[in-house]
Amino acid sequence: MTAATFDVVVIGAGPVGENVADRVVQGGLSVAIIESELVGGECSYWACMPTKALLRDAAALRAVRQLPGAAAAVTGTLDVNAVLTRRDQFASNWSDDGQVAWLNSAGITLVRGHGRISGPRTVTATAADGTVTTLTARHAVVVATGSSAALPAISGLTDVQPWTSREAASARTIPGRLAIIGGGVVGTEMATAYSALGSTVTLIARNGILPNVEPYAAEYVVESLTDSGVRVLAHASPTLVARDASGSVHITLDDGTVIDADELLVATGRKPNTDDLGLDEVGLPAGSWLSVDDTLRVTDASGTLVGDGWLYALGDVNRRALLTHQGKYQARAAGSVIVARALGAAVDDTPWGLHTATADKRAVPQVIFTDPEIATVGHTVATAAKAGLRVRSVEYNLGSVAGAALHADGYAGRAGLLINEDTNTVVGFTAVGPDVAELTHAATIAIAGEVPLDRLWHAVPAYPTISEVWLRLLETAAR
Repeated sequence: MTAATFDVVVIGAGPVGENVADRVVQGGLSVAIIESELVGGECSYWACMPTKALLRDAAALRAVRQLPGAAAAVTGTLDVNAVLTRRDQFASNWSDDGQVAWLNSAGITLVRGHGRISGPRTVTATAADGTVTTLTARHAVVVATGSSAALPAISGLTDVQPWTSREAASARTIPGRLAIIGGGVVGTEMATAYSALGSTVTLIARNGILPNVEPYAAEYVVESLTDSGVRVLAHASPTLVARDASGSVHITLDDGTVIDADELLVATGRKPNTDDLGLDEVGLPAGSWLSVDDTLRVTDASGTLVGDGWLYALGDVNRRALLTHQGKYQARAAGSVIVARALGAAVDDTPWGLHTATADKRAVPQVIFTDPEIATVGHTVATAAKAGLRVRSVEYNLGSVAGAALHADGYAGRAGLLINEDTNTVVGFTAVGPDVAELTHAATIAIAGEVPLDRLWHAVPAYPTISEVWLRLLETAAR
């Protein structure tokens, strides 16, 4: 057994762990980061990067086919092997050499192994060969272990060895028939990707398709999936799953319908990677999501800080926003506040302050890379009502915007604002349509900046671009 002491110890070397470690080092503190798998985490190898690489070729081909001159130049179909090869490149061929080199250059110490809290400010890292390293933190321990796919309680499911998001992102071949259980982001994006790559896809969604976005946005995606040949079974519930001797999977639904497939992808939610984290050492239940205060310190069920505030939780494990970019945002805030506390500097924990993650509650951006894309920031009508906000919804047909009409023949989409009636500011934005992802940041700035509508009139969109929809939404709101 070996031992070492650092100012900060981080468990998990995904994007969130890397960012908080870098922030701490930039502040002059020493840091060790523990990783049991690949440095770079889920996003780099099994989520954001490889899945978007799977989707991009098909999206580009669709865009070309919506322009008559360009469409005349396209005579073939997607080269599936080329798509998979490019996907592999964006996943660094599942090698973390480049990420490790970056850690070294940043002055961050990497410890390979499974990290487990073993006492106050103490973490043990057990390597694959059984070697144990005890790491003590002078100031803070940061949990950034992420989340993994949660499998629902369906009879026979585990026996068929279903795909999760990891297998879908890294598959070497495209199955002839793919069934997907789950109508959320992963389910709809992979239905989009695999349908374009040649699979016959059946999408089974007990809770409907994309239930957390505005209904009008989900309707566009359902229509597009159906038009592309995906069989969409909304509000259907699987009750039994079995794989026969030939390898085919059979999914029985609650109405008796049987779906046959070559592979089954389960995309019904996530669970925190905290099962064997040593939470019992700090009085918390194993396997639980971690609650945090506004500066990302772990609290118990009563809201009391764990220990004297030395334990932080960032990214998926705190369940504030299960998105890579939002976890990195938390990492920047937490890294800065850890340094401030270590050096005895002032802490700014006011809303929108340097050391708080206020945007987690008010301005979370997300892009769903289906066909068409969905871009959202902040509230939907449903979440605004739940938050007790008095809002007004304003929508506009994107196809009527000159920039969108130029962008693609037959452009179809919609955009909407949620306006807080008490503050006259935007608190929610949703757009659905081809290439609406690039509208996201303008909405994020408007919401995070709490810009009054009177001032937004002076943010003139360039003509002719899809961003002109902002002007049209403001005009509609003024009527």
